[in-house]
Amino acid sequence: MDVAFVLYPRMTALDLVGPYEVLAHQPEVTAHFVAASPDPVVTDAGLALVPTTTFAALDRADVIVVPGGAGWAEVLADGVVAAWLRAVHPTATWTASVCSGSTLLAQAGLLDGRPATTHWALRDELAALGAVVRTDRVVVDGSVVTGAGVSAGIDLALTLAGLVWGDERARFTQLFLEYDPAPPYRAGAPESAPPALVALARRAFDAGRTAGTGPGRTW
Repeated sequence: MDVAFVLYPRMTALDLVGPYEVLAHQPEVTAHFVAASPDPVVTDAGLALVPTTTFAALDRADVIVVPGGAGWAEVLADGVVAAWLRAVHPTATWTASVCSGSTLLAQAGLLDGRPATTHWALRDELAALGAVVRTDRVVVDGSVVTGAGVSAGIDLALTLAGLVWGDERARFTQLFLEYDPAPPYRAGAPESAPPALVALARRAFDAGRTAGTGPGRTW
């Protein structure tokens, strides 16, 4: 089973690595890191990832995973990822996104009139691209699976594992990863975080976009 993980400049590492750790260790999986060129791709926090193939070379995959990140708007603008998704999605059993990666699926026309989720700060943008936005952590609609922000990629990948290999395999993987979240603070979603903190995060997010540096994560 070929699983293609999409790379692009200033993506968020956890959007990719969370699903990778869940899916790439499955014995049936051959993982591919696909990008516009074979040159290393630098994430929004400076981690360099090395593609194993390119969009021009990889014309099919059983599963596609598209991460989000600070570079999503630039990727929307150049259209390269969306063009590849339009070509390859018909060959895939599952096409998935994490966080703002959903905007790239939407640009490719994969979410027109379909339910989907994304990072909480990008719900309006996703709706403007034609999706029916939900606030769920993971949304499954036909062959398309979307996850909410960043850490939701692990939930998305476990959902995929259950769909592909069954619930018992997914539970085993969850146990092996010791994925049993007990965060020290109840502030992981705008519905649970204090309103002042949500406002601060929104300002940081908007300031980063205005400056062209992507979502801000600093005070």
